[in-house]
Amino acid sequence: MASISGTPKGSPFRRPPVPIPERGVDYRGKIVLAPMVRSGELPTRLLALKYGADLVWGPETIDRALIGCIVGYNSHSETLDFMRFPSHGPKGDPGMLKPSIIYKIRPSESSRHIYQMGTASPALAVEAGKLIAPHVAGIDVNAGCPKPFSTTGGMGAALLRNPDNLCAILSALVTEVGRKRNIGISVKIRILQPPEDTISLVERLCKTGITGLTIHCRTPSMRPGEQAVREQLRNLADICRNHGVAVLMNGDVTSRRAAQDLITEFGVDGAMIATAAEKNASCFLPDGAKPWREVTEEYLRIAVDTNNKWGNTKFMLGNIVATKSPLKEAAMRAKSYEEVVRMFELEDLLPKAKELDLRLGLTQTVENDKGKQAAVPPSKKHKRQASGLPAEGRRIAKSSRVDWTTAPKLAT
Repeated sequence: MASISGTPKGSPFRRPPVPIPERGVDYRGKIVLAPMVRSGELPTRLLALKYGADLVWGPETIDRALIGCIVGYNSHSETLDFMRFPSHGPKGDPGMLKPSIIYKIRPSESSRHIYQMGTASPALAVEAGKLIAPHVAGIDVNAGCPKPFSTTGGMGAALLRNPDNLCAILSALVTEVGRKRNIGISVKIRILQPPEDTISLVERLCKTGITGLTIHCRTPSMRPGEQAVREQLRNLADICRNHGVAVLMNGDVTSRRAAQDLITEFGVDGAMIATAAEKNASCFLPDGAKPWREVTEEYLRIAVDTNNKWGNTKFMLGNIVATKSPLKEAAMRAKSYEEVVRMFELEDLLPKAKELDLRLGLTQTVENDKGKQAAVPPSKKHKRQASGLPAEGRRIAKSSRVDWTTAPKLAT
C-alpha cells in the first residue's frame, strides 16, 4: 500500500526527523489500526493488514501481565504465545499446568506490529519491554485511556496529570529498550484543557527520545460517542515536527480516504482508525470498505487459522455482522466454531473448525439417529485433548522458550 506524506508544503522540519532504529518503523505517511482492548487481538490485526493497514497496534497489555511470561511457539496457530502458568494444577497436582495466554503474535506481522503497554513504572516498563522487544517493531505507552482498568495505579490517562513520571517512563524505555533493541518508542495521549497544558506536555514528551506521538482528539473526560475536537491538532503537529517526532491523529477517522483528507487539513504525519476498523477492517482499502458479509467470512477464516479464543471471536462477530441481519442473533447464540462456519456456509473450513472446537473444548454438533443436528458437550477425553499440550509439556517451566504443542520439554 503506497504511503502518503502528511508534511505540508512550505513547512519543512526545523530539525531533522528523529532517527528510526534499524528494526523500528517510521510513522510518517502511515494509516494504522488503533489499539483496542478485545477488538485488537490477532485476527483483527491480520485482517486489517490484509486490507491495507500500514501498521497495527495491539490491545493495551499491562507491564505486570507480561513480566514472567514464558514465550512459546504454538504450532497449531503458528504464533508466539506469551504464557503464564498458575501456581497449582488441576485437583491439586502442581505438575499439571494449563497456561493462560496473555498475548499472541504471528511472526508475519512483527515488522508492522506496535505493542501498546499499560504502565506507571519506568522499571516495570523496561522489564516488560525487554521481553516483547524482539518480536515487535515498536512499543507505545498508553497515556490516554480514561477507563478505570487503565487508570488504576496511575496508568493510562492518569499519566497526563503526572508528566514527570510519564517522561521518566519514556526516557527509560528509549535508553534501555529502544536503543539497545533497535526499535522505536512512542506514546499515545489525549488533549488537555486549557490547550496550554497540552502544548506544555507535548513539548516535554518530544524531548524524551520518542520516535512518534499519537494525539487522540478528545479530552480524558469525553465519551467515545462525543465528536472529536481538533482545534489543537495543527499547533501540536507543528511542535512535534519542530522536534523531528512523527505525529499521528486519532478520533473519528472513518476510512483511508477520510484519513488522507484529515492529514492534509491538519498537517499531521498519519492517522489511526479505531471504531470504523472494529466494525469493518476493510476501511483501510483506498476504494472503500467491502460488504460486511465478505469481511465476516474472511475474519472467520483468520480466527480459525490462528486458534483464536472463542469468546473473542464471538465478540467480534457482534461488531462485524450487520445489525439488521438475521445472522447477527444466530451468531450471538452460537456455541462453537462449527456452528458459525456452517451458518456462513464455509464448507471448506468445517474440518478445521471441528478440530479447533475439539482443541478448545467447545460444544460439538452431531447428527442424531433421526438425521437432525444436536449440540453435545465435549467428553472428558476431549477436554484433556483441548489443551493442545502434551502432559509432559504442562510441567512447570524452568526456561524461557517452548514449542508447547510438540515439545514434551521446554527448551531454550
